[in-house]
Amino acid sequence: MSDARLTHLDAGGNASMVDVGEKDVTRRQATAEGLVLMAAETLEMIRAGAAKKGDVISVARIAGIMGAKRTHELIPLCHPLPIEKIVVEIELEPALPGVRVTASARVSGKTGIEMEALTAVSVACLTIYDMAKAVDREMTITGIRLLEKSGGRSGHWTAS
Repeated sequence: MSDARLTHLDAGGNASMVDVGEKDVTRRQATAEGLVLMAAETLEMIRAGAAKKGDVISVARIAGIMGAKRTHELIPLCHPLPIEKIVVEIELEPALPGVRVTASARVSGKTGIEMEALTAVSVACLTIYDMAKAVDREMTITGIRLLEKSGGRSGHWTAS
């Protein structure tokens, strides 16, 4: 960890929104991922487009994008950001069996966009669960993590 202090605490230890007023505007990007593990039959149902609620992949992609756009409403102390681009990719992985969700977000701003990428992944995974839970309540959402971020004072970072 390069900076061990918690940025969302004031001098008295109280929760506080970070003051970004003096920070420079830079191009910032972040990518996150998550997995939804499920029975092979559930994965096949999703692949075939046979879920009773509709096209799981398309709905989850839209839900992820919408989630990213509302991050500041969901996560306390997050700044609202003018997101320039959010891409949600959903890959069926029979070897798991399950679905890998990846979200990449970009903004030119004074604060990072990691939370938007992570929220997009989380909401997309939850949507996949919701749309398939009638046939597989054993699904597991796991592995939600930041893969990479760039921009800002701390520069480029990639998960090990």
